[in-house]
Amino acid sequence: MNTSIRFRLFIMMVLEFVVWGCWLPLIYNYLPILGLSAAEPPAVLMSLVPKSLWFLVSQQALILNAFPVAAVIGMFFSNQFADRNFSAERFMAFSHFVGGLALLGLAFIQAPAPVEGLAPGQANPGAPFWPFFVLMLIHCVLYVPTISIANSIAFANIKDPQKEFGLIRVGGTIGWILAAWPFTFILVDWNKVNATPTHGLTEWLGTVLGSGLTGEALQRGTRWTFIVGGVVSLVLAAYSLTLPHTPPKKVEQGADRFAWLEAVKLLRHPFVLVLWVVTFIDAFVLYSYFNWTGTFLGTTIDKGGVGIPGNWIMPIMSIGQIAEMLTMFVLGAVLQRLGWRWTMVIGILGHAARFSVYAFFPTATPVIVIQLLHGICYAFFFATVYIFADEYFPKDVRASAQGLFNVMILGIGALVANSICPYLMQTRFTHGGITDFRGLFLAPLGAALVAAIALALFFHPPKKQTPKPAAEPAVTA
Repeated sequence: MNTSIRFRLFIMMVLEFVVWGCWLPLIYNYLPILGLSAAEPPAVLMSLVPKSLWFLVSQQALILNAFPVAAVIGMFFSNQFADRNFSAERFMAFSHFVGGLALLGLAFIQAPAPVEGLAPGQANPGAPFWPFFVLMLIHCVLYVPTISIANSIAFANIKDPQKEFGLIRVGGTIGWILAAWPFTFILVDWNKVNATPTHGLTEWLGTVLGSGLTGEALQRGTRWTFIVGGVVSLVLAAYSLTLPHTPPKKVEQGADRFAWLEAVKLLRHPFVLVLWVVTFIDAFVLYSYFNWTGTFLGTTIDKGGVGIPGNWIMPIMSIGQIAEMLTMFVLGAVLQRLGWRWTMVIGILGHAARFSVYAFFPTATPVIVIQLLHGICYAFFFATVYIFADEYFPKDVRASAQGLFNVMILGIGALVANSICPYLMQTRFTHGGITDFRGLFLAPLGAALVAAIALALFFHPPKKQTPKPAAEPAVTA
């Protein structure tokens, strides 16, 4: 394959996931009323109005669920419409241009003016929910299909997918990691830096890296994640026009335009149904991690958190993606030795171990080190699910099987987590500005243990050949 084309496709993947990686980790703490319970006294809530977007728990859930809803829509839209009616690179350019503008717009939505006489939990009529929700929905509906379209561009322009796609697709994981690091310099308390005497570049740099935003300042500063993500999206829009031309796919004579319906028929097999349900639980646990980890890391120690400065939250969370790349190298060998079931059980237990550390050892060192388990959590379960669907099912139903699990991982599991997690944190486990993180983390810990036990006991696919090492699958988290 032409090295130049491979490199261009690699850069496409990097930029594709930088966009998503910029805003996802910190948005969960950006939307709430500073993480306080909706049951706080009106005087307390009123004092926070100028500093908060004032989104109620139900409104936060709707905003967060824009992405998983778009994932469900995107499974049909990108496969059934976009790639059959538009050249892939032009669809990428249009989607990232409009979606990037929407993402930029989110950064400039202001907090509402104070309103006297609001009861606890009552919506502020000036809260900018609708503009924020509509812009987020526009971005997500346009962005999510580009994940599949980017894969289509890559596959259409490589000769040997087994050897070449993994090298290209790893750019997505690298992009997610790279998205975190600019914020070590953006989410900085520059007033503190400027007020601190320093001598030389090294001392100044140390002061910058040690002066991350916290609390209210971090919440307000999170708007920069939308600015950076939006700018990168616009860059990718322009870059997409330089990619190799990938014309629309023609529908073959007699092809089923609604092949995704075949996925439902697979649930007749008990082992598929068991794996599908377990995938739902594990996806819920994964998005519980995304919902709560950023807030947990950034909350001060006296309020039950870890006390990580705001500019280091995203880099710490990106340790998981670094570990994911390393874990993918050993996944094939682990599958050959342990088989499908026990490899996936270990992946689920990785979540349980991570939330155990969160709950019972909530200090910086163990919490940072345990991020390394994200590689096992993702590769040993989610990546293995994709590989299982690709290798186990006959060729004519592989796409349906991939779609069946993909809609659960990116769609339904995330949808349920994003609906429940804000409610649990802000209503059930937060009182007087203090969050009971231990009690909160026991819920996904218990769910992960139930999922692991269920998979170990009830997942028994018919005998088939020993799984072979495979390239990294198409979706990362």
